[in-house]
Amino acid sequence: MTSERSAVPDSANPDVVLVGAGIMSATLAQLLKVVAPNWSIAVFESGSAVAGESSGPWNNAGTGHAALCELNYTPADENGRVDPTKAVTINEQFQVSRQFWSHLVRNGMTGSPKDFISPVPHLSFVTGEKGRSYMCARHSALAAQPLFEGLQYTEDHATMAEWLPLMMEGRDPEQIVAATRSDAGTDVNFGALTRLMLDDVAPKGVNVYLDQRVQELEKESDGRWKVTVRDTGSGEEISVRARFVFVGAGGGALPLLQKAAIPEIRGFGGFPVSGLFLRTRSPELVSRHQAKVYGQAAVGAPPMSVPHLDLRLIDGEYSLLFGPYAGFSPKFLKAGSMFDLPKSVKPNNLGSMLGVGRTELALTKYLIGELLQSRGARHKTLTGFVPTAEQDDWDMVTAGQRVQVIKQDPKTGKGVLQFGTELIVGSDGSIAGLLGASPGASTAVAAMLTLLERCFPERVDAWRPLLQEAIPSYGRSLATDTALLAQVRADTMQTLELNG
Repeated sequence: MTSERSAVPDSANPDVVLVGAGIMSATLAQLLKVVAPNWSIAVFESGSAVAGESSGPWNNAGTGHAALCELNYTPADENGRVDPTKAVTINEQFQVSRQFWSHLVRNGMTGSPKDFISPVPHLSFVTGEKGRSYMCARHSALAAQPLFEGLQYTEDHATMAEWLPLMMEGRDPEQIVAATRSDAGTDVNFGALTRLMLDDVAPKGVNVYLDQRVQELEKESDGRWKVTVRDTGSGEEISVRARFVFVGAGGGALPLLQKAAIPEIRGFGGFPVSGLFLRTRSPELVSRHQAKVYGQAAVGAPPMSVPHLDLRLIDGEYSLLFGPYAGFSPKFLKAGSMFDLPKSVKPNNLGSMLGVGRTELALTKYLIGELLQSRGARHKTLTGFVPTAEQDDWDMVTAGQRVQVIKQDPKTGKGVLQFGTELIVGSDGSIAGLLGASPGASTAVAAMLTLLERCFPERVDAWRPLLQEAIPSYGRSLATDTALLAQVRADTMQTLELNG
């Protein structure tokens, strides 16, 4: 992988430029090498290493979002009925990712899938009568879906003590609790996966340039994009011209799409939220919590702040992470500028930004409360999950920055805060970018397939057989085709060594 400063030749005019060396760009690079192996690709990364921002393993939960445990993907209406639609969609998208990863493993990307993925049970946990009623309704709604086959439910303390010994020790035996468990869950090191994917395509015409910050994106008269890149060490600037540009720069995507001046970005803004996690590496504690467990968000809290206690395997070492504790910084990236937020406010998105300021007062109040929390208050939140937790066993780590999408509601014209992801595509398909956060990395393959379909519609029919070879369910529904689902599930579990 290219890492030298000033390594970009002045004459470089790649077919494709990918901005940012994270999981999205790595996924798109791999997909393009499946369907268009002769295209030249240049990846420009402002940091000194790939996957240094949101794709880094300490900067995300690594859950492998499949909606097995995340309660915000299964909302209940005023009558208590749970809608499984979003959970089914996200689960299927994650199955698409697993199929593509399996394809890459079979083709030699890594000798051991344990380098980036491992099996970990996913559980949801609630307390109180209201929580139990919701959990029961959620289980009923999901258990009827083939993608959620095997989802277990209990409200029995003894069973839960077997599932979650660390969380049940010291808990009031009279407390109402309920939980679901899926043994189909995983822990994914997206940083390791990003590095593996980019290393794998390096000999195939994909050049990764580190310490190279994209400064400007300008559409030229011949339809190509002039991409101006500055070396972060020397300050030297060069320009390349590309037929297609993807801005996969995480929080840095919004400002670059604004510089590209495409009409499709008008009205979009971003709200940065940082995250903190409590971490323990205690072998004794880790041995008693071999799972990822998600609870319910506090009233007024954003979905990304749902509390969870996760088993992580990073660089061969197990640990537990609890959080997130939300914070605020005007930076759009961990290595960003304090002026990122104010510079992103434009005349065309000012209304959206101000509208969110008026409508999201509960979120504002929540963030202020989080910022004012003492170490003791944060520990008290942890004891809601782990009653016997000792403060000295846990240290605080700073996770990545997330920039939540702000957009105009087409019905009301008011600004709304969106907690998913948004693919922005220019009218001629020559530029695209991804905004937003969760479920993000877990659904990267599905997101980049959508990009291919929207940006290269005239080529998709020719590409379809190649994509179906790499992703057997491409163009078909795993949610309704149970035979295909069984085949895909068996194949990916065997290839990715997820049988235990």
